[in-house]
Amino acid sequence: MTETTPGWMTSDELDTARARMPILYVDAVPVRVDDSGEVTSIGLLLRIGADGTINRTLVSGRVMHHERVRDALLRHLEKDLGPVALPRVPASLQPFTVAEYFPTAGITPFHDPRQHAVSLAYVVPVSGDCRPRQDALDLVWFTPQEAASPAVQSEMPGGHGVLLKQALAHVGVTC
Repeated sequence: MTETTPGWMTSDELDTARARMPILYVDAVPVRVDDSGEVTSIGLLLRIGADGTINRTLVSGRVMHHERVRDALLRHLEKDLGPVALPRVPASLQPFTVAEYFPTAGITPFHDPRQHAVSLAYVVPVSGDCRPRQDALDLVWFTPQEAASPAVQSEMPGGHGVLLKQALAHVGVTC
């Protein structure tokens, strides 16, 4: 008989599983749009990386066990942008891309030294007051051209710059 209740694995078994299988994440590119739906600015978080460097990142985080993707997306947007960011998550949760992060650099443009992760990536318009929370130092709004610039891209580790360019292309912004 198969055990189906949550928590049936011990902590050690769960750590072993995480070391051997991909973990599901969501990535979100927060944007401001004008009345016609055109993207006018992109919000990038400023964080201190594990190595002590200051980086620009997207909203990102793990989907928890027994959590819907929509709920995970909203949870991470609120965690990083604050409770009154007023995100407008699309009715259809089809991501603009799926990014595979590998612990070994160079397999894909996406790299996470901690794990193999698969991330569903979304562009999410926000209309409220965004104030960074948790481990984010700041949230800076860039024009699409500024966000795609080599200077900003060089501050985005792990492939987030590549993901940002894909998001811009998805919403019709050419830089």
